[in-house]
Amino acid sequence: MDLLFADRAQAGTMLADRLRGAQDPLVLALPRGGVAVAVPIVRGIGGRLDVLVTRKIGYPPTPELGVGAIAEGGEPVFDLALLRRLGMTPESVAEVVAEERRELARRVKVYRGDRPLPDLAGREVIVVDDGLATGATARAALRAVRAAKPHRVTLAVPVGARDTVEAMREEADEVVVLRVPVDFRAVGQWYERFDQLSDADVLDLLTDV
Repeated sequence: MDLLFADRAQAGTMLADRLRGAQDPLVLALPRGGVAVAVPIVRGIGGRLDVLVTRKIGYPPTPELGVGAIAEGGEPVFDLALLRRLGMTPESVAEVVAEERRELARRVKVYRGDRPLPDLAGREVIVVDDGLATGATARAALRAVRAAKPHRVTLAVPVGARDTVEAMREEADEVVVLRVPVDFRAVGQWYERFDQLSDADVLDLLTDV
C-alpha cells in the first residue's frame, strides 16, 4: 500500500470511512491544514464543521522550535521538560504568549467574525488536523475542548509520529490515525501535495460544506 496521501482532501475522505459511527458530531478543524482534511470528513459523515484556532508558542531565539501552544478558550500548554532543558520557565515566554494570544484573536475574527465557538457541552466532538509531529497544538486544542465538557472527544489525523500518537491517547477518548510510519520526520513528507494554505483558502473551504 502506498503510504503517501495525494493531498489533504484524499486523507480526509479516508478518515471519514473510519469515523462513520459518530453521531451528529461537531467537527473542529485546526487551521489551516486541518480544515482541508475536515471538509471531506463532514461531507462523508455529516455533522457541523467549525474551526478551533491554535497557535504555537515558540522559543524566542528560535521561534520555529515550539515550547508549547495555546488554543482559543484554553490556557497555554507547555512542554515543561523542553523548557527545563533550555533553562527557561513558562514565565520566560510570557511576551511570546501575549503575542500569540493577539494573533489567535485576529485569526478567530477572520475565520468566525463575531460568532462564538459553538457550545461543546454534551456534544460529540472530533478534533481534526493534517498530522501530528510534536503534538503541541493538538494537546492544547484537546485540553481546551475537554474544559468545555463535551460528551466525547476524538482526535482524527491522517498521519503522526508514533510517540506523539501514543501520548495523545491520554488526551482524547479516541485517536483515529491512518498512518504511523516508523521513519516519520515531518507531516508534509507523507503527502504528494502539501500546499501552504492562506486565510482566504480556509474561508473558501469553510463555505464549501
